[in-house]
Amino acid sequence: MHVCILGAGIVGLAAAYELQQAGHEVTVIDKAPHAGMGTSMGNGAQLSYSYVQPLADPSIWKQLPKLLFNEDSPLKFRLQADPHQWKWGLQFLAACNAERSAISTRELLQLAATSRQHFEAMQQRVQGDWDYSTTGKLVLYPTHAAVESARRQLDVQSTLGSAPQLIVSPDEAVALEPALAAYQPQFAGAVHTPSECAADCYQVAQQLQAWLQRNGVKFVMNTAVQNLRREGGKIVAVRTSQGDITADHYMVALAFDSVALCKPLGIDLPVYPLKGYSLTLNVAAASDKAPRVSITDSARKVVFARLGDRLRVAGMVELVGNDLRIPQDKIQSLCDSTQAVFPGCSDFAAVAPWAGLRPATPTAVPIAKQAGASNLWLNTGHGALGFTLAFGTAAQLAQQMGKVA
Repeated sequence: MHVCILGAGIVGLAAAYELQQAGHEVTVIDKAPHAGMGTSMGNGAQLSYSYVQPLADPSIWKQLPKLLFNEDSPLKFRLQADPHQWKWGLQFLAACNAERSAISTRELLQLAATSRQHFEAMQQRVQGDWDYSTTGKLVLYPTHAAVESARRQLDVQSTLGSAPQLIVSPDEAVALEPALAAYQPQFAGAVHTPSECAADCYQVAQQLQAWLQRNGVKFVMNTAVQNLRREGGKIVAVRTSQGDITADHYMVALAFDSVALCKPLGIDLPVYPLKGYSLTLNVAAASDKAPRVSITDSARKVVFARLGDRLRVAGMVELVGNDLRIPQDKIQSLCDSTQAVFPGCSDFAAVAPWAGLRPATPTAVPIAKQAGASNLWLNTGHGALGFTLAFGTAAQLAQQMGKVA
């Protein structure tokens, strides 16, 4: 069958790969000139297959005043006259309970395990060069109470088949990652996951697009998707800036733009953009002062991932609507965090700033299903785990679509 995928980010590309491997004809449409230029471009670079705690957590309730009113909070709500934001926010708060968090954790771990298997199979086949590393991850916690909360999360995950993880002391964390030595007094403990990985998602997207093109996948770039034309319970065409394109099946993988595209079809997607920022630093001149192990500082809501001679620094979660502006103070905040955690790792002479809108569901579990028409498939809502989960939802959908082919 012929499948038309709308969106050439890592989520759409992963689906294109899985469907191509299953023997289907695939066309990918995107408004950008080449793949991976949207939310996939400057993400945190971590592949967090084993530590997937949902943002919707019971602890959010205690943080609400800070989230709503503190301008310096790394996790911020900016209330707007937007019914979609309010509806999503209420669904998010409803998910902030122990039972729902445990269910989401189980679903995310299962999906992440599938995603890892399929990403690694793709990597072996494509043989790309995208600064892939398997140096593990440390999640730092500022207080003993936070460490104990993390311990409880690990207990939950251990019953669900998560990869081995353990709580380590600050001394043990520094032994694992010596570049943390100067920051040691600032954290009370950490979760160490030896099996976690990192890679440059944008490089994956670029090289995977090239490989897919060589292997028969058609890319229609510089082409905006305008709407989907439905007749008699089926999608008969996707209307684009270059005219109508037809296929047997259609997949929507347009991140937050999926919401507006699906609304005329009566599909109310519970997806809202979580704005985040990143910068990429050259650390070649001070390699020993930059981490090799991926680091997540839970207090600062900042992640650090080593990509060869570069360090990707990403952080903050803002619910501020469809806004891609990059205020200087946000980038300065990431620079300050980097200098605090890894002093002297870079001269900050060349900072590559970026902002992205991560499409999230209230529970953090992505939407990967048929909806709205017999031949329409949704693939969105991956939130901050898009890179981690992309090949998992791709494999799920390829299997589902294979049953109706």
